[in-house]
Amino acid sequence: MHELLTLTQELIRFKSMHSRPDEIGNCVAFIEAYFTRHGIGYRRFEQNGIPTVLVLRPDGSVPVLLMSHIDVVDAPDELFEPRVENGQLFGRGSIDDKYAAALSMVLVKEQIERLKAAGKSQADLPCGILISGDEEIGGKNGARAALSQLKADFAIALDGGNLKKIVVKEKGILRLKLVARGRNAHGARPWLGENAIEKLIADYFKLKVQFEVSAPEHWHRTLNFSRIQAGKAANQVPDYAEALFDVRYTENDDMDAVVAAIRSSIRGELEIVEREPLFQGGETPYLEKLLALAGRPEVGCEHGASDARFLSEFGIPGIVWGADGDNSAHSPQEHVNIDSLLALHAILDRFLTGLL
Repeated sequence: MHELLTLTQELIRFKSMHSRPDEIGNCVAFIEAYFTRHGIGYRRFEQNGIPTVLVLRPDGSVPVLLMSHIDVVDAPDELFEPRVENGQLFGRGSIDDKYAAALSMVLVKEQIERLKAAGKSQADLPCGILISGDEEIGGKNGARAALSQLKADFAIALDGGNLKKIVVKEKGILRLKLVARGRNAHGARPWLGENAIEKLIADYFKLKVQFEVSAPEHWHRTLNFSRIQAGKAANQVPDYAEALFDVRYTENDDMDAVVAAIRSSIRGELEIVEREPLFQGGETPYLEKLLALAGRPEVGCEHGASDARFLSEFGIPGIVWGADGDNSAHSPQEHVNIDSLLALHAILDRFLTGLL
């Protein structure tokens, strides 16, 4: 079996959920041991208990940075036992994102071996690695913090796209909380109170107007009414209600103006809970080289978000790309298609070797 598949399976066996920080640590220790065994210099960066492993040139720079993560969403124990069926490798993290960590490790090992055979060293390494441990919970203590510790000319976030599509744009994230306040009364005499739920619903429809837009491929801002909390008893008029909204926006949206318009139209209180930048890949000759080697895949956009959104903050152009998993991430049938993984390895190996 190809080392890449064996290594991916070994990584899958770590139950590296955020409910198991010990397993995240064990997985990182396994990766560190791999680098030590193959004579690869690495650095462990940690912020607020979140570990990130970096492989760079001694001066902290690298031409191409390969980004991945080893944290996964929660799953029952049986999903951490990898299995191969019909050309697919199943298991939690198989496509999101342990195949990518394994791929990065193997690619760097192979490049180091070539350098040593040519009488060179890690100082000539064409690619580096960033393997983080908190992508599934926001990435701020992992990728975002680690990116401040390095310099790169180009980055490939191996966490999306597929062999037929390279992602150069991802939507930004805005999370809003809407609060409505009323007045308690007995449920038998509702006219004596003010129903906070009714106020919240009225405000929701005013808020929703700001998202009645359209564009090709749904490349426009969207609103998801994701959570509501209100009421204490069936026989009481509620005096408080709150709702959370998940907003995704594009480079064409002025979200400050949208939020201002919402605030001017509602009666309740609106709070920005979280705001994350959108990802725009930027211009780079590295992309053209990669497109030529990959057979000219589609260059497009993605509605979801990844750690790639932090690249713009540090002025690093990049893309989101990866193997095929049939949109199975986070599901009980999560898998990576083995042929696509091996093909991705071959393309990236040629790409990186061409930079030596």
